[in-house]
Amino acid sequence: MSATTKTPTVPEGRTVSQTSAVTRLLGDRRLPVLVTAALFLAMYITGLSRYQNYGFGEPQVFLNLFIDNGYLLVAAVGATFVIMSGGIDLSVGSVIGFTTMFTAWMVERQGLPLLLVIPLALGVGAFGGFLMGYVIHNFEIQPFIVTLAGLFLFRGLCLVISKESISISDSSVSSLAQAQAQLGFGFLSIGAIVALVVLAVAFYVLHYTRFGRRVYAIGGNEQSALLMGLPLGGTKIAVYTVSGFCSALAGLLFMLYIQSGDPLHAVGMELDAIAAVVIGGTLLTGGSGYVLGTLFGVLVLGLIKSIIQFEGTLSSWWTKIATGVLLCAFILIQRAMTARKKS
Repeated sequence: MSATTKTPTVPEGRTVSQTSAVTRLLGDRRLPVLVTAALFLAMYITGLSRYQNYGFGEPQVFLNLFIDNGYLLVAAVGATFVIMSGGIDLSVGSVIGFTTMFTAWMVERQGLPLLLVIPLALGVGAFGGFLMGYVIHNFEIQPFIVTLAGLFLFRGLCLVISKESISISDSSVSSLAQAQAQLGFGFLSIGAIVALVVLAVAFYVLHYTRFGRRVYAIGGNEQSALLMGLPLGGTKIAVYTVSGFCSALAGLLFMLYIQSGDPLHAVGMELDAIAAVVIGGTLLTGGSGYVLGTLFGVLVLGLIKSIIQFEGTLSSWWTKIATGVLLCAFILIQRAMTARKKS
């Protein structure tokens, strides 16, 4: 009996070469990142042409994207590790808010020096992420549930510290907040520089270390990673520890940005971080993505805010609307890519 071969069907109006080209394009893991980069470039060029007389083309306007969104970039980098591993972290915004409250309370109410409070705040954030990762792995509970509990826990701790906002008048905080690195054509704040350093470290870790390869492997196929003998538990716990550390660091940068602590700071920022990661091309199912894509995702969200500010006639709520539209579009791109891989 002769075996029958299945002839691939070609959509009407397309040649075989056109269909194979589309298949190769959708199968390219770099496609979402390239789409995000092209989107950012198109938006920036549109802003240059529309608001040229309002100073949109000034180099400092571009640098302000890093200054105004440095804390979001750090939080999104931490979320990238988690999503890349196939998980999710909903506690990001609450950890950021708690860090601002914890730092403000320690510096203003307890009189501790900022240099002592910073490692304490980072340690609390990292330990919170470690606990969530430990519970997720050892008790086999869905990350959504565990990190949702972390969201309520850290937000509640904010209110335990104080129900009112705490302004920070410490001179060391003011000095750090106002410090600038001159670049000749503009300047960057300390927060922006820290965010870029975190991005560079994350890029190296994810793409050039064993830990990074384990994160990709576990996100791609957890059972296969387990059969290959990869340390599944340790890697899972580590990615949530990284996310907790990055969230606490983002909280410190946010505290420098606004120089206060408030129990309602960063409400919903975990959704902004997740949106930036997804728009940057990281698959929600894990195993595919680039940390540089997260950078472009954050820049796109920041550029939307800048364009709305330059327009002057649009409500700030249009930022959320535009983010929602982009998020849906990139989820559809991801769906098309995964469908092509399965077929």
